[in-house]
Amino acid sequence: MGPRLDLSRLPSVRTLRPTDQAFVCGSSPPGPSSADDARPRLVRVTSTYVHGHHSSVLDSHGARTAANSAAYLLPHLRAGMRLLDLGCGPGTITLDLAGTVGTDGRVVGVDSAEAALDAARRAAAERGDTTTVFQVGDAYALPFEDDSFDVAHAHQVMQHLANPVAALRELVRVVRPGGLVAFRDADYGSMSWHPGSDGLDRWLETYRRTARLAGGEPDAARHVLAWARAAGLTQIEPSTSTWSYATPDERAWWGGQWVERARHSAFATQAVDAGLATAADLEDFATAWAAWSQDPDAWFAMVHGEVVARVPER
Repeated sequence: MGPRLDLSRLPSVRTLRPTDQAFVCGSSPPGPSSADDARPRLVRVTSTYVHGHHSSVLDSHGARTAANSAAYLLPHLRAGMRLLDLGCGPGTITLDLAGTVGTDGRVVGVDSAEAALDAARRAAAERGDTTTVFQVGDAYALPFEDDSFDVAHAHQVMQHLANPVAALRELVRVVRPGGLVAFRDADYGSMSWHPGSDGLDRWLETYRRTARLAGGEPDAARHVLAWARAAGLTQIEPSTSTWSYATPDERAWWGGQWVERARHSAFATQAVDAGLATAADLEDFATAWAAWSQDPDAWFAMVHGEVVARVPER
């Protein structure tokens, strides 16, 4: 049996208003709200998570920490803050952030996948964390009242959404005026590696095409400032940071998990189903990753764009 949760620490659940509507695929993104326009706003939100939740994906995401994935946010956090982690995955970043805001804070991790949430709850139990809450939620219709949080954080979430600006506006809604929205996304088009590899070139092209077909934006890092501005955020602090893999252990881990993902993850299935790759192509990608990981000169870098911004007064 898992740890008991203190339900009194949960933010209040949002009550739907009569004007709330389901989000509809193919509709226009919402414009700025106005007092004289109470019409329901419809946005295109349909997308498919290109990575899926194969064990290789969850293992990869489970290696993420606040230090290696949210360092840009940490100086802004204080004890006692109420924090939402959207797209929390297996919860390792969430639990680190919970440690930063302390036991007087309130932290909720939200994800759309029960497999990821189960992993997050196990991680919390292993750490003895009985206060952080993990629950299912929709990025476009969060189950919280307005102004429920001091901070909302999302790591590598916007790149998978068909309408990241709509999701950011929803974060703005649930964060109090003057509070923080922080998000970080990768840029697959800026990935670089050595030595050159035709197999990895083809893998990257196939991944980017598959991600876009799924409704996402694989080169999201270069868009984060524009998305933050479009969502109405203020006092925007944009920055970049990188992940790099060059030591023997780093190469073995990064290359090894992509060997598995090339063969078995949702990316592999979606690429084949969409006619963007064959089973032989996937095996070529896996072979290329294995060869890269074993090369003593191999090096890989991934650029991220990140933003910390303020929610304006309403």
